[in-house]
Amino acid sequence: MSLLEAIILGLIQGLTEFLPISSSAHLRIAGEFLPSATDPGATFTAITQIGTELAVLLYFWTDITRIIGRWFRHFSPSSGVPRTDPDVRMGWLIIIGTVPIVLVGFFAQEYIRSTFRSLWLVAVVLIVFGLILGVADRLGRRTRELDELTYPHGLLYGAAQMLALIPGVSRSGATTTMGLALGYTRPAAARYAFLLAIPAVFGSGLYELVTAIREPSASPFGWFDTLAATVIAFGVGYLVIAGLMRYISTRSFLPFVIYRVVLGTVLLILLGAGVIDPL
Repeated sequence: MSLLEAIILGLIQGLTEFLPISSSAHLRIAGEFLPSATDPGATFTAITQIGTELAVLLYFWTDITRIIGRWFRHFSPSSGVPRTDPDVRMGWLIIIGTVPIVLVGFFAQEYIRSTFRSLWLVAVVLIVFGLILGVADRLGRRTRELDELTYPHGLLYGAAQMLALIPGVSRSGATTTMGLALGYTRPAAARYAFLLAIPAVFGSGLYELVTAIREPSASPFGWFDTLAATVIAFGVGYLVIAGLMRYISTRSFLPFVIYRVVLGTVLLILLGAGVIDPL
């Protein structure tokens, strides 16, 4: 695959990572329509996600550094930071919520690289989870704020994030949907979803980076192409996350629900007509 294709995929990664429409599904689908007509693969996808996650670090830098600092300080009795401190709780909530995806991601590598990347599966989950997002957004009470997040709810968020190992589910979409279903406001649900993704995405990205070093054939792209895609994903992703946080403060997720259903339906039609290869 060429540098131009990597740039296009990096742009798509940046545009779709934070929207509840599944960046991995878009990379998987886009790969079929590029000149090489090749699946970019789980390795390339995970590495470029490091770029968009760096955008999260930059956007939430103040919050992240405060949470990390106070979480470490609360272990010292002389620090004056109690265990009930909101930032300390958030640190633990992120750790607890990360456990499910770490366990499943480690033990389900074979499926992540093969079965889960079937376009038939991608099409179905785009539609199904799009409809679930619509129901949660429509019926959720949207009264709870982030400081009301409990440990059981953090674990449920983590279980939702685990589903994002399947392209088409959407990491931000699944976790935000869970937050809405639990009664959290749209900004609160999205904010925790983005913070929760940080350790999982960086862990996955670094794991795949090591894999690419050991097995260069794991990705169809060379190092320079992958780096270019990652840098582009970072820049575009930062603009998208800033815009999305403003958008959801006053508007619903309905446009994304409609987009997911339409995309999944079109994909099913193309697969059924034999226009693209499902594998």
